[in-house]
Amino acid sequence: MKLFRWRFLLFAPLLSVGLACQGLEHGAADERPNILFIYLDDFGWKDTSYMGSDFYETPHIDRMAEEGMIFTDAYASAANCAPSRACLLSGQYTPRHKIYNVGTRPRGDRRFRRLEHIPGTDVLDPKIKTWAHIARDAGYRTGTIGKWHLSSDPRPYGFDVNVGGGHSGSPPKGYYPPHPRVPGLDDASEGEYLTDRLSDEAIQFIRQSGEQPWLLYLTHFAVHTPLDAKKELVEKYQAKEKGRLHSHVPMATMIQSVDDGVGRIRLELEDRGILDDTVILFCSDNGGYGPATDMDPLKGYKGTYYEGGIRVPFFVRWPGNVRAGSRSSEPVIGVDFLPTLCDIMNARPPSNQDVDGKSLVPLLRGEVSTLNDRAIFWHFPAYLQAYRVVDEQRDVLFRSRPCSIIRDGNWKLHYYYEDKGLELYHLATDVGEKYNLAKVRPELAKALQIKLDRWKVRTKADVPSALNPDYDAAEEKAALVRSMSR
Repeated sequence: MKLFRWRFLLFAPLLSVGLACQGLEHGAADERPNILFIYLDDFGWKDTSYMGSDFYETPHIDRMAEEGMIFTDAYASAANCAPSRACLLSGQYTPRHKIYNVGTRPRGDRRFRRLEHIPGTDVLDPKIKTWAHIARDAGYRTGTIGKWHLSSDPRPYGFDVNVGGGHSGSPPKGYYPPHPRVPGLDDASEGEYLTDRLSDEAIQFIRQSGEQPWLLYLTHFAVHTPLDAKKELVEKYQAKEKGRLHSHVPMATMIQSVDDGVGRIRLELEDRGILDDTVILFCSDNGGYGPATDMDPLKGYKGTYYEGGIRVPFFVRWPGNVRAGSRSSEPVIGVDFLPTLCDIMNARPPSNQDVDGKSLVPLLRGEVSTLNDRAIFWHFPAYLQAYRVVDEQRDVLFRSRPCSIIRDGNWKLHYYYEDKGLELYHLATDVGEKYNLAKVRPELAKALQIKLDRWKVRTKADVPSALNPDYDAAEEKAALVRSMSR
């Protein structure tokens, strides 16, 4: 047993009151595992080999996934970066923290937006308690390495260590130096690849933590644009036979760099004898980048609220608690991470803050197979302009217009504010969202809409209703015709 843990046991009677004040419910420090949360950017549902990629290579990630529980129906709380991350850290849906989009400015051509968007904010309120705050209060050393995107500095949000985290949503100059506005990387050597450097920094954090329990949020910029290939891997993937699903060479090199780093981190944990004392969570902030990857059979991609924009790869490796090779099809979502991490750390969630998620620990331990059929929600009162990809969108001018979504069991309802449009899908038989059943099952659509409306009232959601004076219906129609004729 580690020296730190012996010391804790010797002094546990003296420390029990202090730990209770810090948020630790029961148990001693030796019962609290380290936590490694690997969080990728724009990494699609099928971008790992274990989920079905036929071109990208992820052997280290695959191995860890098969040693834990794989969730097939895991969701980001938003279809793009900043709001998804705010939900993840806070345990709150978007109406509560009011980060609705990347930035607060209108997106897309003003002439085609029928409503005024809800700008919200682009900074997470530092009064909101994150799971990093809770971990630090419970005696963990906390670190964030990589993308932050919620303020200029993540340290006020519960992190002892920050490398790379600022308000920027992508590496401004790409994945090779220099790295302006990426804190802590001023010393990057020529030819150093950003993803590799962040993995090295993760290893350093683990080494420097010594015997103290730690929580590390390794939040890679990869595979966000710019799609900047790792140079020494390009030839390998150019020579590789292209897959039916995937074939993008720069993306493949970026994914391998992430996976190679996961392999190095695993070796470090093994060498230190703490691999099985560490809970490893792996997830993505939203769906894949449409022009470069594919989530087939899912419809859509990053920025859409179809499955391809919000369903993400997710697994948890936790020896002694999670059975290796297990799978769950229970719908889970980003707001579930705060109560889950609290349970893992044996710490209480904040009592004076709304928490929308549920702990996944009973699922992980096999104590239950469902979370009591709860519904999950999304709210996006804004706009995202289209990629130069015209398929798999509600229209070709926007990836998403203002909308709210509910998934309840196998049913999923989309509500669009501009035209009061309803789309109803049965995901068990139509995961590709091809058959809109709103007119076939109007009573069900209405019941789900009522449940969605009640949720919006409960969360005090900002609902877009003001008309945009610059909207031009004739020009919008002409633009649609031009786009469809290409």
